[in-house]
Amino acid sequence: MTLREQIEAEECRRVKPYAARACESRGRLRPEPEHEFRTAFQRDRDRILHSKAFRRLKRKTQVFLAPEGDHYRTRLTHTLEAAQIARTAARALFLNEDLVEAIALGHDLGHTPFGHAGEAVLDEIYPSGFRHAEQSLRVVDKLEPHRDGPGLNLTFEVRDGILNHSKGKEILMHKRPDPSATLEAEVLSVCDAIAYINHDIDDAIRAGIITLGDLPKNAVRALGETSSARINTMVTAVIDGSKDGRIGMTEEIRDAANALRTFMYKTVYPREAITHEIDKAKKLLREMYAYLLENPTPESAAGDPNDPLDRRTVDFLAGMTDQYALSLYTRLFFPTAWNP
Repeated sequence: MTLREQIEAEECRRVKPYAARACESRGRLRPEPEHEFRTAFQRDRDRILHSKAFRRLKRKTQVFLAPEGDHYRTRLTHTLEAAQIARTAARALFLNEDLVEAIALGHDLGHTPFGHAGEAVLDEIYPSGFRHAEQSLRVVDKLEPHRDGPGLNLTFEVRDGILNHSKGKEILMHKRPDPSATLEAEVLSVCDAIAYINHDIDDAIRAGIITLGDLPKNAVRALGETSSARINTMVTAVIDGSKDGRIGMTEEIRDAANALRTFMYKTVYPREAITHEIDKAKKLLREMYAYLLENPTPESAAGDPNDPLDRRTVDFLAGMTDQYALSLYTRLFFPTAWNP
């Protein structure tokens, strides 16, 4: 047996019968030889971690656009927090930790600059619509270069998890979403929601938009007063509420978590301090999209020549960091003010 085969055998002994196994993966878009000592899911994790799209997440906004301070979340820190939470839950549920981590690291690669504001405006102006989960899959399948061809050539299980990672809110709202191909994908989707609910609360308190006392009191009583306590309570509820090959959350904690999520969407995200910056970000991306369709640059028109220009332009805009988008906008519309 190779070292990889020994690792796969140990993995099969460790995980539950309904967990995903690397040795049983449904394979890659393009067949390729197995690695000597890394499983297929480990290789997927490493490919994502070393990609340019992953590195760009450090300069993409989570919620607060251009915040003054070093401690606000970015897409990268959100991704790492979601990965840590999901891996903890997967270990306790005896699921495949490597698969969960690979999905987590790749789930937001397709996110736009300026958080969900960028996603919303691209969905408005691009005729085919825009969803960041679909763009994340497009990044790993086509846009991110790899030595053996376009895309990272990831396994089916990781690609499925990336595409279907936005189902966590449905579980919190006591809806039963269409099942993903693996339980590991469902674990990540729930833990993604756990991560953003809690770190968005933390950032909103840091920004002075809310105080701890503004949060729903029954939810705080059930979950805890600190971010750490709430995350621990929610992850425990996922572990206790997942049974017989189904991922869930105990009812009381699920309802409390959903109350926090509802509070954020009704009270925090619509605040003028946030929406004012969102409106500016939308205007910037809308104007650049229109300009680049009329005046494509070598960078904006790059990509597969078989794709229409509007598709390549959307790929270009979606891949930008916040800082690059601001710099390019200045260069295009205020050229005399641009000082490289």
